[in-house]
This record gives sequence, structure tokens and C-alpha cells, in this order.
Amino acid sequence: MAVKLRLKRMGAKKAPFYRLVVATDNVPRNGKTIDELGYYNPIKNPPIVKINEEQVFMWLRRGAVPTDTARSLLRNQGLLQKWDAMRKGKLAPAAPPGDAAPNA
Repeated sequence: MAVKLRLKRMGAKKAPFYRLVVATDNVPRNGKTIDELGYYNPIKNPPIVKINEEQVFMWLRRGAVPTDTARSLLRNQGLLQKWDAMRKGKLAPAAPPGDAAPNA
């Protein structure tokens, strides 16, 4: 069972609004999701995109695979470039929440 980053359609007829979510590959498009990472509103001019960068990196570290459309959104926001730099060791990885070092 693969985990994917993909879009979940919301909004009214002819007024789409999308949420970037984490879901297994066998659930329907608007089915049960594991986590919400952000949203995308293509109706506004310019389109509004708000994505939680830390959560996206956490799920990518865990092996989640973005769909083509989700990959396009992440690329346009510059998150895939940061992810590639982190994987190659050029950027320090963002610390996952709750992994703070104890004070000595």
C-alpha cells in the first residue's frame, strides 16, 4: 500500500478548490485521507497556494510519492528544489517536530 501526496477536490460546481493531502493509493480522490498539507485555489487571480513545508518534507522522508499535479505544485513553490538539495546534503534538513535536543 503506497502513500501519495495528491489533491482532494473541494468547493462548488465550476468553482474548484483543492487540498493537498496524504492518502493511500487505493482510496478514492475525495475519500479518507491521512493528513492535510495545504491548499490550492486556482479560481483567484493569481492562484493561491499555501503548503506546510515541514509536513511535506516529513512525508517525503517517509516515502510518500507526489502525483504529477502535486509534484507540479511543489515544484512551482520551490519545495522540490529544497528537497533535492536536502537529499544531496547541500541544505540542513528541517528538524521534525518534537525532535528538539534536550537542554544540558
